[in-house]
Amino acid sequence: MTEAVHSQPLLEVTNLRAYLSSRRGVVKAVDDVSFSLGHGEAMGLVGESGSGKSIMSRAIMGLLPRRGDRSGSVRFKGQELIGLPRKAMSGIWGPQISMVFQDPSRSLNPVVTVERQLTEGMRKHLGLGRSEARARAVRLLREVGISDPERRLRAYPHEMSGGMCQRVMIAVALACEPELLIADEPTTALDVTVQRQILDLLRRVQRDRAMSMILISHNLPLVAGRTDRIAVMYAGRLAETGSTRQVFETPRHRYTQALLAATPTIAHERHSLFPLIPGSLPSPFDPPPGCRFAARCTHASAGCHELGPGMLQIADGRHVACANPVAAPATAKDDHDGR
Repeated sequence: MTEAVHSQPLLEVTNLRAYLSSRRGVVKAVDDVSFSLGHGEAMGLVGESGSGKSIMSRAIMGLLPRRGDRSGSVRFKGQELIGLPRKAMSGIWGPQISMVFQDPSRSLNPVVTVERQLTEGMRKHLGLGRSEARARAVRLLREVGISDPERRLRAYPHEMSGGMCQRVMIAVALACEPELLIADEPTTALDVTVQRQILDLLRRVQRDRAMSMILISHNLPLVAGRTDRIAVMYAGRLAETGSTRQVFETPRHRYTQALLAATPTIAHERHSLFPLIPGSLPSPFDPPPGCRFAARCTHASAGCHELGPGMLQIADGRHVACANPVAAPATAKDDHDGR
């Protein structure tokens, strides 16, 4: 690509809203979210379960449920995706934007061989013949760490372990050389050792291919060392964005600070229970008018309950949606390398 192309973000999300209609009312799952993602950049999207992370990924992809509606702007390589016909989107899914879903047992077809699930997209989008697609499938399985790939091509998903199925899902997502990979909680239901292997694999292939990636997780430590930047999401909105090191070392939003404090550590296991964040997420049907974390924040003022500040750029170059952010330590140095 030319230098001019790389001067623009790969993905630009502006004022994105994703609302879901239900019998109880309208769920405001994603409510006015804006961010950008650069070429070859890995961003972690973190927050509690129910904060809107997965719905936002589906809103970006144009894969909301039938009763879902999205508005705002999602521009990929300068092209607006919202409002694009489904036929045009089908040409983007796979060769340009691809996704690794949470549960491979639901995403992989149990009655179709691994070979067919891997080669179908290649033959459609890349125009490969059967033998070429099969040879490429073998290379992909080997790349994602599956031994004896020729034999595994003939297997069905139910004949493989959860970790192996997730590797197959990653291979399927990479099959058409996407420029953006969205990994939505890719280690759900996997044991700790396999979780680390899958996350390290995603980071390696992302770097090797100079591919952009959004890694979604409710677990902050899981994204550490595997992303360049972090966006913290709470109740349908972004609370804080910054480089991974910035967010971990000097969290500026009270929610980010509480989320990190609530993360179990060896010290907590030895000496005491880790602190919990009091209260619960606000109702997605009728969210409060001000800061959505105000009811759970020990530093909230009367104004926080009435009017949210929106995303504000603060002194160290990142953004935070807080009128009273955590003070930066005097010894903390700005870090912009994201590593």
